[in-house]
Amino acid sequence: MYFMRKMHSYCPVAPFMDYKPHQIIHLVRLNDKRALNSNAIWFCVSCLYCSARCPRDIDVARVVEGLRAMNIRVKRDVIGFREIKELKKLPSIALVASGRKYTG
Repeated sequence: MYFMRKMHSYCPVAPFMDYKPHQIIHLVRLNDKRALNSNAIWFCVSCLYCSARCPRDIDVARVVEGLRAMNIRVKRDVIGFREIKELKKLPSIALVASGRKYTG
């Protein structure tokens, strides 16, 4: 269980997420709809740190990408940049990755 508490330290955008990567995986395993409706899946920059360092070999980035795809299929709106209060504090890669995801 140690990795569950420490896994978020690898994520560069974890401080901006409502659920950390390990929490998203836990919610998915529980079949909890909060994972699908989480803003964290839109903040993920797909840097693959979590997937590369997961001791259980879970491809966390692929799970998050799947959750995003499920949202896009039902045409659920994603978070708007104007709603983010700490936009200037976000890493620029998060903004670039988000733009790439929204246009795909």
